[in-house]
Amino acid sequence: MNDYLEIPLERLAPELLQAIIEEYVTREGTDYGHQEYSLEEKVGQVKKQLECGDAVIAYDALSESCTLIVK
Repeated sequence: MNDYLEIPLERLAPELLQAIIEEYVTREGTDYGHQEYSLEEKVGQVKKQLECGDAVIAYDALSESCTLIVK
């Protein structure tokens, strides 16, 4: 894995955080198991993971992109 910079949630505007999470949950290959979830449910699940520290937003300078990493 490339080196990355962890982005603290409190440093992001709410709109930007929402956009990052939505982009992540709508990526092809994101698996939520056999049950179907709405976009809002997926965003809520990821946001909870971020808030409790189970996942982090990571910025990769090499690709100049953000992703979410589950700890």
